[in-house]
Amino acid sequence: MANFFKENTKKQVNKKLKKTTQTNTVIIDRLDLNGCGVGRYQQKPIFVTGSLPSETVEIRIIEQKNKYILAKLLNVNKASEHRIDAQCQHFSLCGGCDLQHLDYAEQLLFKQKKVAELLSRSGISSELINQLPWQKPIKSSQWHYRRKARIGVQFDKNSQAIIGFRQKATNQLVSIKSCPVLVKPAADIFQILKVLLAKLTVKKAIGHIEVISADVVNDKNNNLTLVVRQIRTINAHDRQLWQEYAEKYCWTVQFLESKKGQESRGEQSNTSASELSYGELSYQLHDDIDIYFSNTDFIQINQSVNLAMIEQALAWLMPEPNDQVLDLFCGLGNFSLPLAKKVTKVVGVEGIQTMVDKALTNAKINKIDNCQFYQADLNSQWLSSSWAKNNFTKVLLDPARAGAEQAVEQVSQLNIAIILYVSCDPTTLARDSKILLDKGYKIVKIGLIDMFSQTKHVETMVLFQR
Repeated sequence: MANFFKENTKKQVNKKLKKTTQTNTVIIDRLDLNGCGVGRYQQKPIFVTGSLPSETVEIRIIEQKNKYILAKLLNVNKASEHRIDAQCQHFSLCGGCDLQHLDYAEQLLFKQKKVAELLSRSGISSELINQLPWQKPIKSSQWHYRRKARIGVQFDKNSQAIIGFRQKATNQLVSIKSCPVLVKPAADIFQILKVLLAKLTVKKAIGHIEVISADVVNDKNNNLTLVVRQIRTINAHDRQLWQEYAEKYCWTVQFLESKKGQESRGEQSNTSASELSYGELSYQLHDDIDIYFSNTDFIQINQSVNLAMIEQALAWLMPEPNDQVLDLFCGLGNFSLPLAKKVTKVVGVEGIQTMVDKALTNAKINKIDNCQFYQADLNSQWLSSSWAKNNFTKVLLDPARAGAEQAVEQVSQLNIAIILYVSCDPTTLARDSKILLDKGYKIVKIGLIDMFSQTKHVETMVLFQR
């Protein structure tokens, strides 16, 4: 977004000019929680995106605040021994990745320190944090792991499409040629889409394109599903064009049409050979379990890490035939169904009814009959619910980024000895961990789950025992 300043005096203009053109040299001391380098300048912390600890860097100040300074990295005069060349040509602009310039082993160390620091900020003692029983992290390939992504589409004044991801700290798009974190069928789709969109007759008709790589799509392996958000109704010519590209590249394409100015989901039309509907997208877990989903459902975007995460959850929980397990924030049954094959009973609870319905369907399709699924707002009082009256022996929680504050408060009242918490946000994990520790639980295992390599995002698994 452009900023316009009123030109009052020559003195003011010169002051602004000096601020934006002067260069300085600073030494970077550490990374903040977002992976941004932090040093000291004029007795204030200075944040320099793209810098690493121990580096001497040349910077230009771009914004001064009362308590800190923001600066742009111009040059690395003395590089860290852990600095590597970013693999993606768009890394300096694209906001998708944060850490491609940092050696992978150091990325994992940064994430572990991030979790520890947030636990400390929540009020957990330094003695306990220093003694955390860290386990070997779950990791997979550093590249070509992301199987679901939303690709932005913007149009310039000449109606030329810009296709890619948001720039760092802006809503503007970076025009992407290739993305090395997307699974290989999707990594090079940007140039194909650019050629296709240039041929459309209804310009500026697309809001975004979601790309999904599933194990099975319409009985075809390694296929891509494209969900095209139409902000204007598609015409016959453009529909036929999408059809041709879908056939050429083995895509399944679905349109989500809405009237201009509305965000509601409109009628769905399909350009591929068969209609896309729930049940035609799936991914496979161990023990021949298939999880079916639709394009709007949440799934774990890193399939190999998801498989390893489930295996570790089973290993840490040590499910026994007589166990009854409560799976909170169960989603489509990603943990519930593998657990059900090893215990007497699993009760899965999710806040969204459509997800509950699909979890029930997944259990039926996989012929698993000892799983029950219920809808409930887990951020409200639910202890009086009928499903909460079971004699649970173990609990698994896999909440969204908001965490499970109300849920862990109530779980602690069920007097269950073993709680496994799978977190996608270390800030809320720290808050919820403090609650459980204060309720008499202890951390017996903790480990990173590197679901999002090359980024600042951290997933963590923690095993609590009363």
